[in-house]
Amino acid sequence: MKEDIFDVLIYLFENYLDGDSDNYPDTSVIASELLDAGFQQPDVNRAFDWLESLADIETISTIASPSFRIFGSQEMVVFDLECRNFLMYLEHTGILSPANREIAIDRAMALKEEEITLDKLKWIVLMVLLSQPGDSAAFSRMEDIVYDLIPTSLH
Repeated sequence: MKEDIFDVLIYLFENYLDGDSDNYPDTSVIASELLDAGFQQPDVNRAFDWLESLADIETISTIASPSFRIFGSQEMVVFDLECRNFLMYLEHTGILSPANREIAIDRAMALKEEEITLDKLKWIVLMVLLSQPGDSAAFSRMEDIVYDLIPTSLH
């Protein structure tokens, strides 16, 4: 089975990031656990770098105003129509603010994958919302979407 950085990120989220505890083991202990679980050192390093970059992003407050997002040519390659529509849906329903949408796009692009699947995008958004203080309701709603507890399509 091919593991990659994204699998490491999901493992970290499910085992460490989603918990309420502030007493996490040292990163070297977590890295050893990841290696013992079968993840490759380069993927572990990239996952830690990805999370560190996410943590370094300052919370951006924005004034609520109508806006229109145009995706660049590189973003259009990475995000198919389904993913772009999903981001608009999340923003329209109030789960994502424009600032958090931009952080999610940035973090998806940082994975340097040819194309982000909808499932990966859902996880990325969930991790972004977890990293941004203040809106636990949006995080809870997104968590329900990730775990398929609520539908994400409008009928």
